[in-house]
Amino acid sequence: MNDQASFEQVVTQHQDMVFRMLVRLTGTRENVDDLAQDVFLRLYRALPSFRGEALLTTYLHRIIVNVAQDEWKRRKRIDQRQTSISDETSGWEDRLHHPSPNAEQELATRELQLRVEEEMGKLSAVERSILVLYHQEERSYQQIAESLRLPIGTVRTHLHRGRNKLRTALERKGGWR
Repeated sequence: MNDQASFEQVVTQHQDMVFRMLVRLTGTRENVDDLAQDVFLRLYRALPSFRGEALLTTYLHRIIVNVAQDEWKRRKRIDQRQTSISDETSGWEDRLHHPSPNAEQELATRELQLRVEEEMGKLSAVERSILVLYHQEERSYQQIAESLRLPIGTVRTHLHRGRNKLRTALERKGGWR
């Protein structure tokens, strides 16, 4: 794994998964290129100490979660400005979707997605990571436990609590029944 060609192969093989997980964990595509670069840089630096006791993907998941957690911390420190549709410099036209055959359903789906993303952001870092790894990345309890270095029982507990918090918040806001 030490030569450049095999590392490039690792990057090529796993880049889609890295980008997908970063978007799901951070809730945005903003800065995802920089975050993915940070993931692969950390992987490159950590490879000499990689003992092969776990799968490389498990090791990579741990790095992705760490990078996402660092991003969450960075965002909390920065007071992000909200964009208004009336703001002429915001480029809001680029963010509007073209009308689809059923615009009402598309709007309802998008509103639900936004509510879910908002509520996911309120979960603890561990709960959010476990929900993403389990539901979106379809990882097993064992794989999640290895990635996050937690006992399986703790993974199950955080998954259960995270689901309940998410469900309760969405029901409270009338977003899901």
